[in-house]
Amino acid sequence: MKDWAGTGRAYADSYASLCVGTADALRDALGAPADRTLLDVGSGTGLLTAALAQDGWETSGCEPEPTMREIAQREHPLIPVHDGSLPSLPFAAGAFDAVVANFVLNHVSDPRGAARELLRVSRERVAATIWTDSPSWLWREVSERAGVAPATGERLPPERDFERSVEGFGRMLADGGWPRPQVVEVTWTWHARPVELWASAEGGVGAAGQTFRSLGDSDRSSFRAAFDLVCAERSTDGRLPLQHSAAVAVAQVYQVGSGTSLRST
Repeated sequence: MKDWAGTGRAYADSYASLCVGTADALRDALGAPADRTLLDVGSGTGLLTAALAQDGWETSGCEPEPTMREIAQREHPLIPVHDGSLPSLPFAAGAFDAVVANFVLNHVSDPRGAARELLRVSRERVAATIWTDSPSWLWREVSERAGVAPATGERLPPERDFERSVEGFGRMLADGGWPRPQVVEVTWTWHARPVELWASAEGGVGAAGQTFRSLGDSDRSSFRAAFDLVCAERSTDGRLPLQHSAAVAVAQVYQVGSGTSLRST
């Protein structure tokens, strides 16, 4: 799985603004806040947590990477951020009215176990997202022009992996105990500035970051030159239009006593 160590600043300067693109779909999935509590698992630098807090949720973040937590605490000081990660969160069963994991289950080593843990700490509703389509052509084209081999991400063993589609995500969540998960796909265009994209590569974020970290000095120079050429050719008004699609899932739960009991509503 991806190594996020030390990537907080690079993530904040790059893909954080992309990943918050699911905020409206998650608002629809979670329903009215009504001063209820919400836990954002894998909260990163806190953009989504803060957006939901502005809606009226009493939000908390949970993020294992220290450099991500540092930025979240500095930029959103009124929102608590806990140190914790899936598949074992440091909270009691049913500790929060709602729990959300935005682009987290596509990174964990045991997606079904992680899905069960999200369900465990929720009293009422749980939601999650994964990527179903992203413009992998960009960094592939940069790599080809630079004459370097793109890094290949570590894949899950077949018995733990799942199809990255609306249907596949729904099946995986059902396997993880989610009662009748409802899954929809949302698509939007991220108009990215080249400086944001380069921050991800240079800072070690995502596939581009893995590729850049694997290169020597000469190949890094070639990679940067190829990146500049691609951006110059593909940008409009100084921004690169990149279409992304994500699956957004939600399920309703309830808690009984000190244990967890589940049913669809």
